[in-house]
Amino acid sequence: MKRLKIFLSLALALTLVLPVYGDPTAATQEEQPPQLVDEASIEAVIDAMTLREKAALLVGGNKEVLEETDNEIIGDQATKVPGAAGQTQGIPRLGIPSIVMADGPMGVRISPTREEDEHTYHATQFPLPISIGASWDTELVNEMGNTISDEMRAYGIDLLLAPGLNTQSYLLNGRNHEYFSEDPVLTGKMTSAFTDGVQENGVGVTLKHLAAYNQRADNNVDSIVSQRALREIYLKGFEMAVKDADPWAVMDSYNKINGTWATEHQALLTDVLRDDWGFNGIAMTDWEFGARNVAKQMEAGTNLLMPGRPEQVDAIVDAVNSGTLDEAILDRNVEEMLRIIVQTPTFKGETVSNNPDLNRNAKVSRQAAADGMVLLKNEGNALPIDPDVSVSVFGTPQIEPMFGGRGSSLNFPAEQVGIVEGLDNAGFQLNKDLYEKYETYVEELRATDEYKQTPGNFFVSTFPTLPEMDVTEEAVTAAENTDAAIIVLASEFGSYGNDRSKEDFYLSDSKQQMIEHVSAAYRAQGKPVIAILNVEGPLEVVSWRDKVDAIVVGWQPGQEFGHALADVITGAVNPSGKLPLTWPVDYSDLPYADRYPGDGELVYEEDIYVGYRYNTTFDVTPAYAFGYGLSYTDFNYSHVRTTRNGQFKDKITIFTTIENTGDTVGREVVQVYVSKPDGKLEKPELELAAFGKTKELRPNQRENLKFELQAKDIASFDEELSAWVLEQGTYEVKVGSSSTDIKGTVAFTVKQDTIVEEVNDVLAPQVDIDRLSKGN
Repeated sequence: MKRLKIFLSLALALTLVLPVYGDPTAATQEEQPPQLVDEASIEAVIDAMTLREKAALLVGGNKEVLEETDNEIIGDQATKVPGAAGQTQGIPRLGIPSIVMADGPMGVRISPTREEDEHTYHATQFPLPISIGASWDTELVNEMGNTISDEMRAYGIDLLLAPGLNTQSYLLNGRNHEYFSEDPVLTGKMTSAFTDGVQENGVGVTLKHLAAYNQRADNNVDSIVSQRALREIYLKGFEMAVKDADPWAVMDSYNKINGTWATEHQALLTDVLRDDWGFNGIAMTDWEFGARNVAKQMEAGTNLLMPGRPEQVDAIVDAVNSGTLDEAILDRNVEEMLRIIVQTPTFKGETVSNNPDLNRNAKVSRQAAADGMVLLKNEGNALPIDPDVSVSVFGTPQIEPMFGGRGSSLNFPAEQVGIVEGLDNAGFQLNKDLYEKYETYVEELRATDEYKQTPGNFFVSTFPTLPEMDVTEEAVTAAENTDAAIIVLASEFGSYGNDRSKEDFYLSDSKQQMIEHVSAAYRAQGKPVIAILNVEGPLEVVSWRDKVDAIVVGWQPGQEFGHALADVITGAVNPSGKLPLTWPVDYSDLPYADRYPGDGELVYEEDIYVGYRYNTTFDVTPAYAFGYGLSYTDFNYSHVRTTRNGQFKDKITIFTTIENTGDTVGREVVQVYVSKPDGKLEKPELELAAFGKTKELRPNQRENLKFELQAKDIASFDEELSAWVLEQGTYEVKVGSSSTDIKGTVAFTVKQDTIVEEVNDVLAPQVDIDRLSKGN
């Protein structure tokens, strides 16, 4: 089966004007050249293409062959959909259209306005992917993908430059919010569901960034990673999505992997992606401006160079003419491109409406936002609260809520519902005097040189974080006159172009003082204090969590933030989110705290012990464990059992029964972990193998869940054999509500070592790695 999909990229709106390329022989080659009409016509079209046309098709930059008479190739950026990330080269002489790609981690990113056009081109802003990962809901992410695909088609977008599925293995990575989880199984299943949701509507996705792209401080870093860690942690989510969902495209990462640029990495892009996994799409670069070898990129399996520069077309032509690049490689890459192009709405001539149903799509965003929120604490059943009560809201983020969206995550919704607006719409009696004080405070600080917002670009933060207002007196007055306090705590505002700093993990002194004063005032009155975390990732909580009664992780949940938050805190939606990554007690607890982000290279010394695998194996207590999240009701796990009398043969099936034993309708995320025996290969204490989310269960209602584990699901990677192996011994399946809250355990036996799957022996580091081990 020929490779079928497209490889896209992250993206910037760039302005690029390219020179004219001429090929006077093209028009005389055939008076009536073959046309691209379907997949069967591809071979004839390639035979009719000139060398320069082949090179141009493999280089972005939004060029078009405008004149059949002289076959000119002229550059003009983003000519088709303003604000879209890029286009491919169109060749009208042969019926090859230019297809359009747009960024999309939080929804379609295009410009909302156009010159001399009164129409607006808004797109729904969905929650950050980390928030979606916290839902653990494959049906929800599938529906979200389908909704985004509706907007893609409405606006003439063929390829979405999403989803991102890099592993959240390093806490300060400035792009963690664009990814789903620290665990490859959760990541892989969510990605597959999203991909299916988008592509079943006739448009494509781009999985990004392949691979080991786990920092933003240095895009040119050399990621030094063992074969086992690559296969088990950093590539596994990609592998699952490629095999399960057949994505149209994959985007190469910027960095090197064990000494070779990802875009030039034939072992990665051909041996692994295509040969081992059976990928049928196209691979593209990220929006890249550094020096790379175009011949090596073409040979490696990178089909499309984005955003595209004229010198790259020249370089490809020169490489073929000089004999350093075989034209057959171009033919292969062009064929793969065309097999994607013929699937697109643009190729099929579909008319765009420019009028998606934004009201309907906002409802999906609202549900997704609420379902991803995580209840970390609820002492004394402080939540839910009745919307008729009076509330005082503290914290400057109530004035400047962080909905999400920087860099490739940016998009332009028709409206955004803030925290206070959402609470007001839900019926809460708000302390308006306090709100007005915050408005004035923020306005005055933003007018100063130190805190003013300044024009910036795609990468640089122009939104300095404000210190919190001194509320010593306001807290006392508010506690006397309102029934509850809500404290909104936001992440320190980071830059898309850099990693977060270690200091960003901790609350500032002014935030700590605000919590102290509000807590003291309200507790003196016997009234609850609720903290809302408007964050893009974990922050330190242990030093202050005892001062509040409830904590809700709201993340940066898109345009419906206020409505979704009100749904959760009033109980209209029972929170069912679970943490998709571990929240450490202190940054120093992390195994890489003394070496991230590295200097020119980052050695992944923690190896396979990423996130909860590290905590559970080396007994490091987290603040909140992977998979943790509370509900307003209670669930009982029972009848955890397996088939085949505890003997593994090809697969094993796990059963459990979940009952709602509380008083409120709710849903539970059921997590299935496996503890493997140490043999030739040492293993983490436990690894996620499967998960499922119940339907809404009424009080006393039960649901039976079944999980099938195949041999590959529980195998480990043996570097010496270059194979996935199932080692003999006793395996324990642990079913629970988090990685540390196991409700039932069953065991099964594997009688002999079994090679499950052999793969290409590639991607080995060229230097020794001092790997973390139980024996260290």
